[in-house]
Amino acid sequence: MRYENVCLASFGSAIPPIELSSAAIEEELKPLYERLKLPQGRLELMTGIKQRRLWSPGTKPSDGAAKAGKQALATSGINPADISCLIFTSVSRDMMEPATAAFVHRHLGLPSSCLLFDLSNACLGFINGMVMLANMIALGQIRAGLVVAGETAEDLIHSTLKHLLTDTGLTRKSVKPLFASLTIGSGAVALVMTAQSYHDSGHYLRGCTFQANSAYNHLCQGGQNAEQGTLMSTDSEELLTRGIETAASCWHNFKRELQWKTNSIDHFFCHQVGRAHAERLFSTLQLDPNKNFETLSQLGNVGSVSAPITMALAVEQGVLSVGQRVAILGIGSGINSLMLGVDW
Repeated sequence: MRYENVCLASFGSAIPPIELSSAAIEEELKPLYERLKLPQGRLELMTGIKQRRLWSPGTKPSDGAAKAGKQALATSGINPADISCLIFTSVSRDMMEPATAAFVHRHLGLPSSCLLFDLSNACLGFINGMVMLANMIALGQIRAGLVVAGETAEDLIHSTLKHLLTDTGLTRKSVKPLFASLTIGSGAVALVMTAQSYHDSGHYLRGCTFQANSAYNHLCQGGQNAEQGTLMSTDSEELLTRGIETAASCWHNFKRELQWKTNSIDHFFCHQVGRAHAERLFSTLQLDPNKNFETLSQLGNVGSVSAPITMALAVEQGVLSVGQRVAILGIGSGINSLMLGVDW
């Protein structure tokens, strides 16, 4: 898909206050490590994640999303009354019903005429939301919209640690699908998008491509139950292989659709999974790793927030210059890949 008049007006982000280091997680898992003779330091060494962030107790996904949304709206200078669509896109949500977007809508004081709904697609939710808003803008249905995400990793990490410490039947082999859950962190991000004719930010979404590979939807699955809380099981090695395979097809289509050459792209913003993932992705797609802006070591894998907050923080830090070309490379369980091109 190609776009001509869709602008990225402004990002907002919210970084949780609590730091949880990989070393602290391993200290808590010391009984497991000793029983299974696991080497200390393996979590950070294998993932590249030094720490992840957590919210204060009682924080809901809508709280973080609203905080990021408020910042995005304030930075854009756009009247909240002009926001015609709000999309909440996280894996985490306040409750099954109503939509978490309803809580964010109320927090932000958006108009009653604003269309609101939740959209969920694992770690691709936010950039899926960007595409939804872009389509509505391109069709002339709205002039301005807001996409938000607020991930809360606290329950997943707590439940995973409890399971690892209490299930004495776990082996070195059976713990592997659980360790990916310890890479997850919390955070929130938001983006105001507009029609160029309404508010020209000078930053343009040029197009996107997507690729599905659902034969491998079993490689990363999770959910909640009353006894164990939130748990996920991830075949990290196979998911890495099939995810990169899916991304390679998507990347080929991306360059063809946008008619971009690899060397014309100045910055890449990717879903933050782990060190091995980034290295293999850039090697397979033959990308310059020096153009990869990362937040992995400090934030971990923040689900749907990862790729957009990485770009948001790059904007905040002045990494992007006017006229530069950006590719957002998304890969999520399912398996799906979605890639967006932006002229900054």
